[in-house]
Amino acid sequence: MKTKYRRGIERSANVAAKKKASSGAGGGRSDENPKAKEPLSQRLMKALSHPLRVTILDYMNEREWSPREIEKETGEGLSQVSYHVKVLKDFELIEMTKTAPRRGAVEHYYKAVERAFVPSGMAKHIPKSAQSIIGNGIMEKIDKDVAASLKSGRFYARDDWHTSWTPVDLDGQGCEDAEKLCDEFVERFLKLEVESDQRRESGEGDGEHIWTTAAVLAFGSEHGQKEHVPSKGTRRKRRKKA
Repeated sequence: MKTKYRRGIERSANVAAKKKASSGAGGGRSDENPKAKEPLSQRLMKALSHPLRVTILDYMNEREWSPREIEKETGEGLSQVSYHVKVLKDFELIEMTKTAPRRGAVEHYYKAVERAFVPSGMAKHIPKSAQSIIGNGIMEKIDKDVAASLKSGRFYARDDWHTSWTPVDLDGQGCEDAEKLCDEFVERFLKLEVESDQRRESGEGDGEHIWTTAAVLAFGSEHGQKEHVPSKGTRRKRRKKA
């Protein structure tokens, strides 16, 4: 399966290459960690198989968190949170960013290396509870982002904004193709950030920093659903005709 959504695509590849180059000095992926050697798709699939790990990864996509902070946020026990943090770290989906002294102990902080998402073809391997955590969490972020942008006036500050709502009637194959099309868009959108960074570093372009959000949703819609569901009377007539 093709690896999708690595943070910043080429940027992540460059970081990985640097880690690999420094692995002899104690950095990068440990040869003693078999979980880290697995392909990203397999690591994500196993990591997201538990709802609490999905929640932790979602939190750590936003900022640095310590297990104790997540314990207070989720109400889960510290030992359970710490265990699942270790699993995510073993799969190299999060990394430790800093330590801080806390009441005679050392508190460790982590941040996500990979985004919390469900790539094409992986959803069926992940519990529905985990899927809903990912999907609902992303939609909550979209809602907050859009609301804040509209309130500040930033949404319409430039003329190159885009919104669309496009309900269509697809078959099963069409739905699969739509999902892949969304994946392709996100990959290309992330590459735009890398290309922008490259232009700024080389002194080309306008040098501006314009934070831009793209929200892509493809889902089973209730719009038009009743139009395509035959009534009981219609089904009876069709059976008699047959």
